[in-house]
Amino acid sequence: MTILLLGSGGREHALAWKMLQSPKCSKLFVAPGNAGTAQIATNCSLDILDFDSIKSLVLQEKVEMVVVGPEDPLVQGIYDFFKNDLQLNSIPVIGPSKVGAQLEGSKEFAKEFLIKHNIPTAAYDSFTAATVEKGYEFLETLQPPYVLKADGLAAGKGVLILQDLAEAKEELHNMLVNAKFGKASKKVVIEEFLDGIELSCFVLTDGKNYKILPTAKDYKRIGEGDKGLNTGGMGAVSPVPFADAILLEKIETRIVKPTVEGLLKDKIEYKGFVFIGLINVKGEPIVIEYNVRMGDPETEVVIPRLKSDLVELFQAVADEKLEEVTLEIDQRSATTIMVVSGGYPEDYEKGKVISGIENVEGSIVFHAGTKLENGQVVSNGGRVLAVTSFGENFQEAIKKSYQNIDKLHFDKMYFRKDIGFDLI
Repeated sequence: MTILLLGSGGREHALAWKMLQSPKCSKLFVAPGNAGTAQIATNCSLDILDFDSIKSLVLQEKVEMVVVGPEDPLVQGIYDFFKNDLQLNSIPVIGPSKVGAQLEGSKEFAKEFLIKHNIPTAAYDSFTAATVEKGYEFLETLQPPYVLKADGLAAGKGVLILQDLAEAKEELHNMLVNAKFGKASKKVVIEEFLDGIELSCFVLTDGKNYKILPTAKDYKRIGEGDKGLNTGGMGAVSPVPFADAILLEKIETRIVKPTVEGLLKDKIEYKGFVFIGLINVKGEPIVIEYNVRMGDPETEVVIPRLKSDLVELFQAVADEKLEEVTLEIDQRSATTIMVVSGGYPEDYEKGKVISGIENVEGSIVFHAGTKLENGQVVSNGGRVLAVTSFGENFQEAIKKSYQNIDKLHFDKMYFRKDIGFDLI
């Protein structure tokens, strides 16, 4: 079949790489894609929020399935756009409905869903500019650190964790009154801080049945030792070594099962990925957040570990027959290290020529922020490449990724040298 994949990051390159291994995928378009997807599929320079242009491409190229990588088109309602269009409604979209996408699009919606369905999560309240004074009072009832979350999408940067009460009040004012994160922080959720170690659980659901994909742990901070500013993710490890059978059983029974049952009870159409951000507090899994797509860079370690045919899985999601498919997982560990532009996540330069990719051996290089310029691969984003490796354990896999990163070069290139440091 002919498939259209929306997105341009490392997640999309990994999904494209995996889908093209399926005999069911005869042609793959990626919009807009990057230099990595250009080498294996057909890139289309489309705006992924311009649904009319997507419709034109789908009809022109006789696309038979649309897979949505990032969250924005889902929150904007691409699933519903296809469902409500007579020319498109027979074409499956892998991703939730607009209402389902609110699990990521609105922190408040997600918290209300969690509490309604008795899924363990941190205590919280939400505030607007009109109730900012009440927000200050709520902060005074909490112990530090203080967690402030912009309600809307803020490209992974709308969460602040602050130690000082006065600073927390000042930042709450900045978010609500001064629109620090624009429209995303018109409403702010203040949450109780949970002390533990984080991990991500990935679920594929057809709205009734589900398959749990491998767990992963990513590293968000720019600096070693998890210091400095938050980023989109500097590396990831799968499986998570501390996620033993007991913890995984708790995650499934207390979180995954009630999440899928909750979607069904609330009559929310959901055919796609659920990314559950968890924290393990003394052996008890608690939900920090939902995302309605695969994470990045976690996709670059989770998807390579799938032995199953990804297109077959997506077809089963579309047909609501996911229970009929067997999920096979590679038991080896996979790690990915992100190579980023100097200055990221603040100001950085693009257009740096990348060399050495052809010298990488025994690892997979997924492109994140790249493009082709005069036949050369150049940097085109903050996070540029993800170097993924397998090993019998995560230490072996990480070592292989670092050995191959030594073969890569572009001006001001940076990467963390301690991914997995807290798991040893």
